[in-house]
Amino acid sequence: MTSAVRRRPRRAVPALLLTTGLLLAGCGGAADGDAGEHDHTAGAPAAVEAPEDRYAGLDLNEPYRRPSFTLTDTTGAPFDFGAATSGRPTLLFFGYTECPDVCPTTMADVAVALRGLDRELAEQVQVVFVTTDPATDTPEVLGEYLGRFDADLPTPFVGLTGDQESIDQAQLAAGVPQAEDEGRLHSTLLLLYGADDEAHVAFDGGNTHQDIADDLQVVAGA
Repeated sequence: MTSAVRRRPRRAVPALLLTTGLLLAGCGGAADGDAGEHDHTAGAPAAVEAPEDRYAGLDLNEPYRRPSFTLTDTTGAPFDFGAATSGRPTLLFFGYTECPDVCPTTMADVAVALRGLDRELAEQVQVVFVTTDPATDTPEVLGEYLGRFDADLPTPFVGLTGDQESIDQAQLAAGVPQAEDEGRLHSTLLLLYGADDEAHVAFDGGNTHQDIADDLQVVAGA
């Protein structure tokens, strides 16, 4: 596999998506990109794109720090996201299993991207899917759902659920807006953290599996 990373024309990203919060996308409707700044302790995050255009995805002007939260994985065991993924290339997404479009499309794009990488590189990448609908998405439901995407991959996807308060806190820690409408209206942002425990790039509905693969080579191969 060539190490060259394809570059496509940059899609314009507004410096501030919303003054009161980030854009959410309802599954079944249009998916708009959303991003935020790395300090999530106060106020609504702003979304800005870095001028360097280093990545095929959305270059983040200020990186997102890898968050710390503990939820329940598909085996029913506690999963400390910060500790378990620290220093490791990690893709983080918030969604729900009954989503008809955004979530399965995102997971499928991730799976296709990973299949296109050298196996040794793909093994390094951890994919974490956090439900925004914990009332429906039990560990068993999440396990069955993610198994549709990761069955032939070297590293299984991690599915996380928990009580609603914990899910809300996880989204806050990650810097994405809290899902609304019982989890059906949620962020479409897919964050990619690197070995420095920061996300310098993210993806949304305007990105392709090739964009994800290209940036995984940059981040995981660095």
